[in-house]
Amino acid sequence: MDPEVGANRTSVTEFILLGLTEQLRAVVFVVFLFAYLVTVGGNLSILAAILVEPKLHTPMYFFLGNLSVLDVGCITVTVPSMLARLLSHKRTIPYRACLTQLFFFHLLAGMDCFLLTVMAYDRFLAICQPLTYSARMNQTVQRILVAVSWALGFTNALNHTIALNTLNFCGPNVINHFYCDLPQLFQLSCSSTQLNELLLFVAAAFMAVAPLVLITVSYAHVAAAVLQIHSVEGRKKAFSTCGSHLTVVCLFYGTGIFNYMRLGTDESSDKDKGVGVFNTVINPMLNPLIYSLRNPDVQGALWRVLVGRQSLT
Repeated sequence: MDPEVGANRTSVTEFILLGLTEQLRAVVFVVFLFAYLVTVGGNLSILAAILVEPKLHTPMYFFLGNLSVLDVGCITVTVPSMLARLLSHKRTIPYRACLTQLFFFHLLAGMDCFLLTVMAYDRFLAICQPLTYSARMNQTVQRILVAVSWALGFTNALNHTIALNTLNFCGPNVINHFYCDLPQLFQLSCSSTQLNELLLFVAAAFMAVAPLVLITVSYAHVAAAVLQIHSVEGRKKAFSTCGSHLTVVCLFYGTGIFNYMRLGTDESSDKDKGVGVFNTVINPMLNPLIYSLRNPDVQGALWRVLVGRQSLT
């Protein structure tokens, strides 16, 4: 269906994505293709290690496996379509394809917010309440937490997509970015975006601020509990399992806050593109490295997956 007929107000049928740079097209293609292959390969390797290694069949690695799936999804939503446009020299994206990309991007990003919160809660129970950990974090609870995270992420993405579909796009239709996102589309709308920005603000409070507060509170309790451990080795192990997660949280929320707290500013700039690259490419590529470099269990499992040996446990 033509967007003009469906929305009855939008004359724009496609948007033009400027991408990153026109002069270095070949270099950008090679770099992003390499990043995509590394990210998909790294995250799928982590997922395979978790599936085949019995020692990793724990709640923490169950959530980490879900995070790996999200990372693969996040980079797949944006990078392959950008690579296809670089090959075809065609920079346009249909109106509905743009909205579809935006929906899946916010679905995965929202799910990421809640999953990182669930992982912090898991560390809180494991370290602060170890005697009741198995009962409170059984398989049923794990699945419910992941299902609720997906449901909340889906609701958030659907709300933004429906609200965006009510806006008028009369032209111009040039997006100074390499994928469709809310801030850039708000700037192109020829109707008021106040309600959309209010929705984004409320969603940010619910999807970002509240989870970040819960993560902070969880790790405050974790830090207090770890400091009471008399064994140096015990403290080191506890901080090691939490340090990787905290690093991912800082990267994810740092770039996300910068990106969405700049609504109402001037035209899109190269800074937005840089943040977009960090959100959709760098973060998903770094996560497998962050979780594997300092984790001997994951390293051992990855090695067994690569060489085809079975676990000895």
